[in-house]
Amino acid sequence: MKSESQNLPSTEIERKTLDAAEIGAVAHLYRGEVYRSTIWRTRLDTTTNWAVVTLGVALSISFSSPEASPLPLVLVGVLIILFLMLEARRYRYFNVWRARARWLETHFYAPLLYDGDLHMEENWQKVLAQDYLHPRYHVSLMIAIGRRIRRNYLWILLIQSLAFCVKISVHPTPVANLPQAIDRADVGPIPGEVLIVTGIFYILCWSVIAIWSYRADVSRASHRGREKSESMG
Repeated sequence: MKSESQNLPSTEIERKTLDAAEIGAVAHLYRGEVYRSTIWRTRLDTTTNWAVVTLGVALSISFSSPEASPLPLVLVGVLIILFLMLEARRYRYFNVWRARARWLETHFYAPLLYDGDLHMEENWQKVLAQDYLHPRYHVSLMIAIGRRIRRNYLWILLIQSLAFCVKISVHPTPVANLPQAIDRADVGPIPGEVLIVTGIFYILCWSVIAIWSYRADVSRASHRGREKSESMG
């Protein structure tokens, strides 16, 4: 014989609240997500620091004397791109933990503090449960790259490019005209014209990715009806 609860519609037996033990478990879960997001945030800072340090070394070498080559300022771009790719990959992991913590803040702690009602009829807990059952990245690699460029790397890339321009403009003597500056930009068998055009494309490419990712984030947030996307669900 079926019990009375089994005969009730699913909407009537669906739980709409949490008991004290479950609230305590969710609180510990939140602490764990904050801890993991903090650890991965530190890892993001590490790769940014690597990029800044290597650029500083390249600046020191290139400006150590008027006769020093601007080549280190060109080669450091390869390392900066490597650090950017590593940081974007780490950001995708960080964003998972951050999104979960933020989801708990907005749907668990804020309602609990505001009116004591968890509003579980909104099914926010099911979205979180699905994220634990089927974990996945919440942003694509290109979005992650764009966000890291907007936060840090665009400034690093601009400083690198500006330093290269200053180097060929002042060393070994102040440049007199544009053709002379182009000649100074020669690096081994690579003509200065090719290097300058590549440098312009280099900056424009990363700038376009940054702008595209910004528009994608705005569109995503607008679709969800929020000023900022929580990157969840």
